[in-house]
Formats: sequence, C-alpha cells, structure tokens
Amino acid sequence: MDTDALVKGDAQGNGEGHYAGMLNSGLSELLQKAYGSLKARDAASAQTALEDALRIDFDDPEVVYALKCVKWWLERIKKLDDFQDAYEKGGFILSQWKSFYSFLDRIGGTAFEPCLYAIRRFVFSSALEYFQDVLGEGENQHEPVLLLQVGQCYKGVGNYDLALRYLQQAVRFRREDGETLAELADVSALLDETRTAKALFREAFFMDPQGVDLGNLESEMIVRLRDRVASLGFSGPELPEWIPIYGAIFGVFTVKRALKPVELGRIRQSVFSLENEIRGGPDNAELLRPRLINRYLWLIDHYENVREDPALIEETMLKIKIIDPVIFERIR
Repeated sequence: MDTDALVKGDAQGNGEGHYAGMLNSGLSELLQKAYGSLKARDAASAQTALEDALRIDFDDPEVVYALKCVKWWLERIKKLDDFQDAYEKGGFILSQWKSFYSFLDRIGGTAFEPCLYAIRRFVFSSALEYFQDVLGEGENQHEPVLLLQVGQCYKGVGNYDLALRYLQQAVRFRREDGETLAELADVSALLDETRTAKALFREAFFMDPQGVDLGNLESEMIVRLRDRVASLGFSGPELPEWIPIYGAIFGVFTVKRALKPVELGRIRQSVFSLENEIRGGPDNAELLRPRLINRYLWLIDHYENVREDPALIEETMLKIKIIDPVIFERIR
C-alpha cells in the first residue's frame, strides 16, 4: 500500500474541505453584514456586501435573492427625491410595501426569511423616521391616519408595545374603519391579547372587509384563517368578505357582544338594503352575498345574547339557507 499517496490524498481532501469552509464562512459573514446594514437603513452598503458575496459564489440562491430585493428597493428610494414633504416620503415608502410582495411573487423561488426580515426593518424604520418628523408634539398628534401609519411602522420593526399605543389612539378617531381596527387586532394578537384580538378582528371584517389589508397582517391567528379560507377557493375581493363567516364557522371569531339599539337598527337597515340589491342581480353579487350572511350572523348572535324570541333566530337561519345552503349546514 502506498502510504505516502494516501497521506497526500487525505491532505488534499482536507485542504479542499478547509477552502470550501472558508468560502462558506466568508459568504455567511457578508450576508450578515448586508442584513445588518439594511436594519441600519443603509441599503447602499447592503448592496456592496452582497456584490462582494456574489464574487465568492455567483450561484448562491440567498445572495442572488437578497441582491434582487435590495436593488428593487434602491430603485424605489431614488424616487423619494420627487417628494418635498416628509409625510409624502413616508407614505410613498409604505405604499411600495404591497408592490414589493408582488415583485417577490414574480421572481418566485425560495423566500429567505432573514432577508425579508432585514428588508422589513429597513422599510418600516425608514418610513417611521419621516412620520416621526411630521408627528412632532402639536396637532398632528391627533391626526388619525398618521397615528395609524406610525403604529404600522412600529409593528413592522417589531415594537408591538408602541404600535399598540399609537393604534389605540388611531381607533379613538376611526372606530368604524376596518383597516385601523384590523391593525389594532393584529398587534393585540402579537402581544397574546387573544380575546381582544378576536373581538377586534370580528368588528373590522364587519365594518369594512374591503378596507382590511390582508397582506399587512402577520399574527398567526389571522394568517392561518386567511390561508384556510383561501384554500377553499376564495381570492381577490371575495376573500375578505368570507373571512368573518368562516371565522365564525372555524371557531376563531368567538368573542361576541350584544348590539346597542342604534347598531341593531343600522344592521337591520343594511340587511334590508342588501336583500333588495341582491334581488336585482348586480354584477358584484359574489361580494354582497357573504356580506349579507355576515350581517345575518351578527343578528343571530345578538338574538341569542339577549335571549330574543327563537322564531327570529329561525327566520334568520332560513334566510341564510336560501342564500347559501352549504353555509347553513355548517352553522346550524
């Protein structure tokens, strides 16, 4: 046996392994450097680190993915020069968040969570800096849309306590706004205030389901419900209309309340209007049907809560059966 040859081959193999390890170590360090730069709102330095990483391994999927993301945002950030006002700049950054996820859908492939987390920190901390300049200490402290945006930014950077504070202030001014209620519900869920979150989500999807930005909600409670309803074949504008119905069926929206007399009157009037509208065969009937069923469910919950005449409950259930027999079977 040629012992020298074996030793030589083993040394060569170890050398190659050591070299590969050095490459992997250098790649990892550059990725972490890039992500750190993003969290510090320095996308240009992140790009430089990723380009250096690409020279080590131009096929590494995470490096390629991260570089595409950073370049996309750098192109958007350039457009901030078109705005003079700090509030407009912050609003523009937030407006691009939804577009960014459309971009991710287009490029496809594996989504690398460390990259997306760093990008998220970059985006929301950048927008927050502009909004804080506007917030100041004066009358803007009572501007509900600004309070909502500041709350969204704090949620985006992971500061849920401050997000809760600003979103609670925003809801005081926007008690019937679906987006604001949903954001407050989302943060409440992230803080493990489950009962409050369930009640607020139920209100949000009753008040204005089309106003709820499903893509911006991140608590497990609502994400799992959204995905489950989507798996049933609902998408687009229909999806948020069906979420409160299946939220009740799946036992998610379980925190209910009695309606005030004024609220009861409004819901009955809304039911009457929707029933008449659906009879006319409108083009948006697929949105109106679940919206009407949701109102029926609220009436049933109210009747049960105040121990109303059971005949009213049966009458409302029969209306659901006529509109959607499948839903009727699932809730009876």
